[in-house]
Amino acid sequence: MDYEKKFMRKAIALSIKNITKGGGPFGAVIVKDGKIVSTGVNRVTVCTDPTAHAEVNAIRKASKKLGTFDLGGCEIYTSCEPCPMCLGAVYWAHLDKMYYGNTKTDAKKIGFDDSFIYDEIELKPENRKVKTIQLLPNEAIKAFDKWTKTEAKIEY
Repeated sequence: MDYEKKFMRKAIALSIKNITKGGGPFGAVIVKDGKIVSTGVNRVTVCTDPTAHAEVNAIRKASKKLGTFDLGGCEIYTSCEPCPMCLGAVYWAHLDKMYYGNTKTDAKKIGFDDSFIYDEIELKPENRKVKTIQLLPNEAIKAFDKWTKTEAKIEY
């Protein structure tokens, strides 16, 4: 567990340092074969990018550095249990394991409440807070049909 604690402490240190740099209190570290591949911190307000969460930033850097969208063989250490977007990114990146420090309940207590997103996901699209309307499905399906018939595709 010393190995894991070392990388978690790095994620925590990043989260603390990021506060002094105008970002939120979140940090993440991606590790492969016992070595740090990338780090990320929350830059939402600094970059005016609502997707600039620590985990997403770390995943983007790791993918670029390793030259792949599949981060299988890697682990992520994050200072807080990921929000729904970041959790989705962890799965899409195919990370092998995730360690986290603070819980989503801890985050909620300081104003980072994602519970409404989890609630929204459970609703039918027409019942969600963001007005959601399906439009031109018969035209949109053509891209999926073409994808299905394409032999030279890279699946992910």
